[in-house]
Amino acid sequence: MNDEQLLQYSRQIMLPQIDVPGQQRLLDARVLIVGLGGLGSPVGMYLAVAGVGELLLADFDHVDLSNLQRQIIHTRDQLDQPKARSAAKMIRELNPDCKTRLIESRLDDEQLAQLLSEVDLVLDCTDNFTSRFAINRACVAHSKPLVSGSAIRWEGQVAVFGDRPGAPCYHCLYGDSGNLYGDSGNLDESCANNGILAPVAGIIGSIQATEALKLLTGAGEPLSGRLLLVDGLNMQIRSLKLKADPHCPVCGNLKP
Repeated sequence: MNDEQLLQYSRQIMLPQIDVPGQQRLLDARVLIVGLGGLGSPVGMYLAVAGVGELLLADFDHVDLSNLQRQIIHTRDQLDQPKARSAAKMIRELNPDCKTRLIESRLDDEQLAQLLSEVDLVLDCTDNFTSRFAINRACVAHSKPLVSGSAIRWEGQVAVFGDRPGAPCYHCLYGDSGNLYGDSGNLDESCANNGILAPVAGIIGSIQATEALKLLTGAGEPLSGRLLLVDGLNMQIRSLKLKADPHCPVCGNLKP
């Protein structure tokens, strides 16, 4: 770490849980962010300015005018541009030392497997259960920690999966139905159909970034085996303990 970096990250290095060794771990880290929307925006920006060495930015969508209300990594002059490319531009402006690699196609299982073999951590910032289940399967198969977040209307949630043996995976939580602990009903909803308050996406994305930095530096206690629920309308935050499913078809056979 050079003198300029010591100054740039000095306020972070002052934290005893991070210090110089933790900052060096961030500089050496490579992280995959899947989805550069309302959650991926603050995630990408905060990880870049925190000094994460390389960010792999995966998003096959383009910037739309309706995105700008909450997807703060994109600007009006990036309308109709690929989101991964738009996000990389903002990251370069925030921290030119943060390397970026762009994945502008829809990820299949083979691509996910290849990417996960190259990274230390994955952040799921997508907005649909199909993608979330696929990312979870890949993370379990490759033993990569996963920071998962979602936000809609006034609510959001964050959890960490796969950072320790015996912890539940995303499928343990939602089952095949895409609902909490496999309950009936349909929670696969979109912001396009239900709306979202912009700062709620920012809150959830910021919590995801915080969890990622904790995992990469070894600081604090991550949200492993817990689901953090945020109710922005009533400004209430609660944490639920998650159960590992010994019969989970994704990770059940990996439980000790």
